Amino acid sequence: MRLLYIIIGILAVISLAGCGKQWKAEELVEQFIEQNAQNPEKINRLSYGRLDSTRHISDSLLLSMQAKDHAQFKPGIGYEAKTSGRILYLLRMKYEYEGDTLSNTFYMDEHIQQIVGFK
Repeated sequence: MRLLYIIIGILAVISLAGCGKQWKAEELVEQFIEQNAQNPEKINRLSYGRLDSTRHISDSLLLSMQAKDHAQFKPGIGYEAKTSGRILYLLRMKYEYEGDTLSNTFYMDEHIQQIVGFK
């Protein structure tokens, strides 16, 4: 019986740790939108996907994402540089903009402190 309580406790701690990263990533995306959207008040957030990670975004792909202009965002957004081989976190946001339902995937550094690109 004691083992069952220990397992439940460990699972609860793991679950809460995951929620913290998810919340931090959502807050980072919100800040990015407030700072870089042409009209942030026109972006109606509908939902966020689950926070995930990847090592499969090459430097050239990231540079391509950074160079692309998006109609609802200001041109020339400054991004933090990504070091090769680092893990990136990604979070998909679904939103409504001028009557259309759209989504973007935001890529964050390994500490979930900076947006390094989005598509």
